Amino acid sequence: MAGGAKMATNELKNQIRRLRFENGEMTQQQLADRVGVTRQTILAIEAGKYAPSLPLAFRIARTFSVKVEDVFQYQEIA
Repeated sequence: MAGGAKMATNELKNQIRRLRFENGEMTQQQLADRVGVTRQTILAIEAGKYAPSLPLAFRIARTFSVKVEDVFQYQEIA
């Protein structure tokens, strides 16, 4: 990069695990069934290995009756 500028990396944090436990200790499988994906997808999102599509992010938030911002936080790391 010109001028020695560093490229920023982006990170998507989430509160899925906490929200599952606050909602009757919902399992990953139960959440997956409610939003229409596999348990492995929920596991990957929860672990920060996979960023959900926008429609899936909204389905997850609606499952917990919260805003998308209450589930996912986007951080830019310089």
